Amino acid sequence: MTNQKKPALKPAPHGWIILDKPRGLGSTQAVGAVKRVLREGGFAKTKVGHGGTLDPLAEGVLPIALGEATKLAGRMLDASKIYEFTIRFGEETDTLDTEGEIIERSEVIPERAALAGVLPRFTGPIEQVPPAYSALKVDGKRAYDLARAGEVVELKTRAVTIHALTIARGDAQEDAVGEITLTAHVSKGTYIRSLARDIARALGTCGHVTYLRRTKAGPFLERDAISLDKLNEIANGAQLSDLLLPLEAGLDDIPALSLTQTNAQALRQGRVVSGLPQSSGLYCAMLDHVPVALVEVLDGTAKVVRGFNLPDVAE
Repeated sequence: MTNQKKPALKPAPHGWIILDKPRGLGSTQAVGAVKRVLREGGFAKTKVGHGGTLDPLAEGVLPIALGEATKLAGRMLDASKIYEFTIRFGEETDTLDTEGEIIERSEVIPERAALAGVLPRFTGPIEQVPPAYSALKVDGKRAYDLARAGEVVELKTRAVTIHALTIARGDAQEDAVGEITLTAHVSKGTYIRSLARDIARALGTCGHVTYLRRTKAGPFLERDAISLDKLNEIANGAQLSDLLLPLEAGLDDIPALSLTQTNAQALRQGRVVSGLPQSSGLYCAMLDHVPVALVEVLDGTAKVVRGFNLPDVAE
């Protein structure tokens, strides 16, 4: 018998897959799905991470970082995000969403005018208490594990910022609204379920989230996102390049700094580069079209914040 050689693995990719995460799928499961399709698509082992957890209840924009882009996942966690969410008034659940048990009921259904009137109170810097059913740790244990075990979970108030909060849609034009869908542009650390709970309470009633969709995460929008079905096509031979956004797409809000071969070599070796005309600030240092490093420029000197080990960069 002749030994047949296994086909050579494709190089590990670097960049972003923006997944339109469906309801019911956890963020960790989504990362696992990307790893699976890369493996089945014949790619070399690739480091994969996500840029901001979405609860299984939630759907929408989930940035998945591949290869060297995983070095930017932390920045994505810190980025602001936009959500659409629906509050159903009259019932509060222990999880503050449809997954939990009803713990409070109210006959009060707020009027649209009253709802519009309280939204400014939840815009700007606010403080909120995270849900008991959250991944925050209390004495080393996850809050949701303690809550599921029947323990009383007391979480500290945290400061967050609601950059914008508007009505997206509601119950036609009726004065009383049993459900309302809002759009919120929020800072990192904001819990939409807590926001919904607090809005309902401010209206003299109670409520919980029945629908939650992230429409923007950092620089990534809904239009960038692909479905699970589209993702699975990679395993069947579809071109990954058609679905993959470049690493620097995660730095869309940061200006580029063009390098010479000599300066690129220096930065890749962790050395500083001096005599630059750029003003002080954060830059994505590029050699031609390839990112070399995220750098901090101070008084004309660039220092590496995060280096990228990408192909086609001068060694």
